[in-house]
Amino acid sequence: MLEAVLAESLAAVHGGRAVLQSVKSLAPGEIEIGGRLVPPSAGFWVAALGKAAVSMAEAFASTVGDRLRGGWAITGDAYSRPLPSPFILRQSGHPVPDQRGEAAAAGLIDWVARLPEEDVLVVLLSGGASAMTSLPAPGLGLSELIETTRLLLASGADIHSMNAVRKHCSGIAGGRLGRAASCHRVELLALSDVPGDALPTIGSGPCTGDPTTFSDALAGVEQFGLAARLPSGVLAYLEAGNRGEVPESPGPGDPSLAKVRPGIVARNADARRCAIKAAEARGERALDLGEILTGEARTMGRRLAAMAGSVRINEPILLVAGGETVVTVRGSGRGGRSQELALAAALEWERSGAGRGMAMLAVGTDGADGPTDAAGAIVESGKGALGAASREYAQARLDENDSYGFFAQTGGLVRTGATDTNVMDLVLIRLDGSPHA
Repeated sequence: MLEAVLAESLAAVHGGRAVLQSVKSLAPGEIEIGGRLVPPSAGFWVAALGKAAVSMAEAFASTVGDRLRGGWAITGDAYSRPLPSPFILRQSGHPVPDQRGEAAAAGLIDWVARLPEEDVLVVLLSGGASAMTSLPAPGLGLSELIETTRLLLASGADIHSMNAVRKHCSGIAGGRLGRAASCHRVELLALSDVPGDALPTIGSGPCTGDPTTFSDALAGVEQFGLAARLPSGVLAYLEAGNRGEVPESPGPGDPSLAKVRPGIVARNADARRCAIKAAEARGERALDLGEILTGEARTMGRRLAAMAGSVRINEPILLVAGGETVVTVRGSGRGGRSQELALAAALEWERSGAGRGMAMLAVGTDGADGPTDAAGAIVESGKGALGAASREYAQARLDENDSYGFFAQTGGLVRTGATDTNVMDLVLIRLDGSPHA
């Protein structure tokens, strides 16, 4: 039941579907984007960036027809498939940047600066764009960005802190793509993969004014203990910016970004809402717990398991939670936020002796949970919550940040493949209503 509900939730926030709901062909020659009419004389140019770039580009092209003049799509290897002319498709690394992404971002910046002023640039943005378009700021090198990204990913830094650093080391993020665009109108359609749906944080805000500063970036570096390990060139660059020797990102209200008309076309709340409807359509009660997934994944897993174990009901109910946790990597294993959360929940149920009647599915909506081929994992309460594994073995795997290794051996991995969306993480908890649940 949980996997069926998940499938419906992912379909509701599919990147292509979200674009089709926002871009309308009202009559011959009349196109509306986010409720805003586009003059019939204007052509469209598309920059699709992130994990859902291809599906979003396909949907936009199908709606505007021959008014599409050209486009770029930059995405990761796992999310790529051929796009017809006039699109230029570029693949790049994720979550760690690579030379392909650097070259693609440089080409994109040059391309948007040469578009006709009277036409419209449409930026289709989804999560993953930060890494996939890693263009170092002048004075920095790609190797420095790669090492900085690796350190940030392992530090337990939240996405807002992480992107404050990345935006201030970038030649395309933090509003710089929007500022470079020569069109007098830029339409931004984004899938939100960040807490609070903050546009400046989605994909590191390439077309949005940056409310953070060099000082904020340095504060994040200090908070997560990275000052002594950050590449010396990056630290020196951030410190120079803090002294006013390097220009800040364009901030909110910057005149160069007044041409940008932003909109969010799908978010975690939409996926949760669909999960509720899917459960109710199956005759079950459902409750949206909200965007509560935050902090360390293992801590959240324990809390959710304990909460579920404390509920006393006499009928089945589905609990739905969304958001994005973090993992502070201290071991050498493989896993992701969702798998670590699920393993911690299973350990909590085993420790507490929780009876049967509870199941938890934890996934990343993009289909990729950390550096693995799994979207997440599913666990159940009751005898054998850890399968045939001992509590000591499960705890050792958790301590090693090897939730993937645990579930690969014992069962429970959930694989969806690329989903053409990215709206953070989902946790579905089903209580069957039995007296011991």
